[in-house]
Amino acid sequence: MMKISSHLLFMLPLAFGIGIAMTFQTALNTQLREYFYSPLQAALLSFFIGTCVLALLVVVQPVDKPQLHDFSNIPWYLWLGGCLGVYAISISIYTAPKLGFLTFSGLVIFGQILTSMIFDHYGLLGTEKTPVNWQRLLGGVVIFIGVLLTLQRWIYLDQAHDEYE
Repeated sequence: MMKISSHLLFMLPLAFGIGIAMTFQTALNTQLREYFYSPLQAALLSFFIGTCVLALLVVVQPVDKPQLHDFSNIPWYLWLGGCLGVYAISISIYTAPKLGFLTFSGLVIFGQILTSMIFDHYGLLGTEKTPVNWQRLLGGVVIFIGVLLTLQRWIYLDQAHDEYE
């Protein structure tokens, strides 16, 4: 029988909340895009607001602050996280309204699961090695099937489009 610790019970809703927050963020940024000329401009405003909030939180956080020379010790590839954030936010603003939020979210989650399995299996970027087993693989397949089921909207739209041509 699986034991669930109080720490895990605390972390589960926090992680679930990320999914909720990401859906709201995508919906808000998609609407924000209507006020600009490109998804990148909407993403810039979103990142600017996020940067301001983070700066405020860092200033009030009661821990030592890094010095300028500390940044030179950071490996080059760790700077790519910000670039990946730009990709994720900008492309979500562009694709979510076209795909629909359910299909978009399913594809994002499937991409995260597939990549996470690879990272865990090989212990990439400092993750603990956790081999892929049949349960983890089955979970990924179930998510993939779920994404395929959400594509019914697109299949129906394509068939309706073909009928009118």
